[in-house]
Amino acid sequence: MKKQLCIGVGAALIAGLAGLWWFGFAAEPEISRIDSDNPALVATGARLYTAQCASCHGRNLEGQTANWRQRLPDGSIPAPPHDESGHTWHHPDRMLFEVTKYGRTKASGGTFKTNMIGFEETLSDREIWAVLSYIKSRWPEAVQRRHDEINRGTAGR
Repeated sequence: MKKQLCIGVGAALIAGLAGLWWFGFAAEPEISRIDSDNPALVATGARLYTAQCASCHGRNLEGQTANWRQRLPDGSIPAPPHDESGHTWHHPDRMLFEVTKYGRTKASGGTFKTNMIGFEETLSDREIWAVLSYIKSRWPEAVQRRHDEINRGTAGR
């Protein structure tokens, strides 16, 4: 009797944990854009940026070198800053996602020499959006609005 009770309790516990796991993931909405107004997403992005991106792009998004537009001795472009002094905010969400997921060289069809690796095997799509959301959250409000215009296709009109 005691053995059957333990098996029953164990099975119920496993089923309950599996349900929590399943519904926990199912409850997360699918995202396909940068959302710098989502505190949970930004917090996740901050943690991932520190772990995956800061070693090249700088802890404070400052980039690899002060003159990030000048090619390195190997002919590649240094890791650019992701703060407002860089060029990141000049690109729409989808392009930033593709460069992060596939790497700059692959995303450009092989026409751009860089050491930027893709994170397709390292980060989920949601994690990539989280990192990008964190980066955007660090831009001044005016730069964030300008980036919103780029995403709407209304910049320069």
